[in-house]
Amino acid sequence: MFSRLLTPKWVALHLLVAALFVATFFLGHWQLTKAEDGGGAVNWSYALQWPLYGFMGLWFYVRMVREELRRDPDEEEPGNALVLYQRPRIDTTGDPELAAYNAYLAELNEKALGQRGTGGR
Repeated sequence: MFSRLLTPKWVALHLLVAALFVATFFLGHWQLTKAEDGGGAVNWSYALQWPLYGFMGLWFYVRMVREELRRDPDEEEPGNALVLYQRPRIDTTGDPELAAYNAYLAELNEKALGQRGTGGR
């Protein structure tokens, strides 16, 4: 179960999140020193916001990890119920010009799908 979180992609993500979490506290400390040197209210607010950004990012990351652990690993494989294309319905009850145009578009669509299925485009 936890082995999914040890793939190279996830390990890189773990390291990135840890580095960014620590960086937000360094940035908060930096803003705090600027505020103490007379930087004003904006620096005081940023000194509080940076750690909040770090905790907010960590909260989202924990949610993402939980979702990954709850996810079914076989969910990504398409089954027989997957519908790749559904033929459009042509409305022939209204305007005859619109019906003719829709029929023309359907014909073009059939030709395009036929070419794609034979390997040409």
